Formats: sequence, C-alpha cells, structure tokens
Amino acid sequence: MNRLNTFLGAFLILISISCEGPQGPPGYDGLDGLDGLDGADGIQGQVVEVENVNFGYDGEANLFSTLINFSDVTDFEVFEADAVLVYRYTGSVSLDDGSMADLWSQIPQNYFLPEGTIQYVFEHTFVDLELFIDGNFDLSTLSTDFTDDQIFRIVFVPSVYAEASKMDTSNIENVMSALGIQENQVKKLDLN
Repeated sequence: MNRLNTFLGAFLILISISCEGPQGPPGYDGLDGLDGLDGADGIQGQVVEVENVNFGYDGEANLFSTLINFSDVTDFEVFEADAVLVYRYTGSVSLDDGSMADLWSQIPQNYFLPEGTIQYVFEHTFVDLELFIDGNFDLSTLSTDFTDDQIFRIVFVPSVYAEASKMDTSNIENVMSALGIQENQVKKLDLN
C-alpha cells in the first residue's frame, strides 16, 4: 500500500508540473527576419529639426504658441496612433576631448525664472503640432530668448514600434539609436 501511495503521489506531482496556464496575448508577427529598424519592412521613424521657430503671444490666454504642420516639414506619413516626441535645443557643451555636443531637452520642460515659472508644452494630431509656452506670470514680459529663433526636433515613432519598445525617451540620442537614425539622416528645415 505504501508503494502505491508513493507511486500515485509521484504521478499526481508529474501531472501538475506539466500543466500549462492560459495562453497569453499574441505577439507581433515578424517579417522575413527583419528587425524593423531599417525601414525595409515599412516600419521606420523620422527625426525633423525645425529651426527659427518663433512664438506668437496671445494676451487673452497669456501664452505663446506656434503651429507646425507636418506637411510643411516632412513627407513622412504620420498616423493617429504614432507617438510624437519633441525636444528643444538648449545650447552646446564642450566635451573633455575638445569636441562639442548639442544639448536637447524633452518637452514638456520647465524654467524657473525670477518672475515665475514657464513651461514648454505641446499638443499634436496626425497632421500638425502646436507648441505652447505657458506660465504663472504676465508672459508679455518674457525674454525673446525663450520665444524667438528656437530650434526643435520632432521625432515620429511608429505606433507598432512605440508599443513594443521600452526605449528611454528622455534622451534624444537613445531614441534615435533605437530607431536606427543617424545624425546625418535628420531632416532639417528652416522656417525663415
């Protein structure tokens, strides 16, 4: 009887170990072994640098804004589900090896000034992007250092890639690397 109980117990353990749980959600189908980063399978991102962006002041709303139509800066097709990231150029820094590097700050971005706080924010659709400068004081006195001749980078991240990726969007170099975009592939547009 003891051997039968041992055998039955071992059999039950073996059956319970080999059981499977419910099937998980389906993953994304791959295409011919491509990783989707080189654009060969239609999945690609794009980075557009827009120079000489000038904000207009709205006294009633006490904010600055500017509208950028995607068709004016790129022929890249943007879909409603795609992610749009925006970075503001904040200057350059000298590196230890003597070379220079650009500094980019992801929007939204706050600045704490003696008069109060301002924040760069944006809203977008799949056809345009509106940038705002909002603040908690009379913005009509805001320095043109914040409103005129600004440089922004707009990053279009395909929705399929944005959903599956765990990229660090706080750093534009990380985003460009994850999308397989080199600095020489950044499309540049001057709004003047």
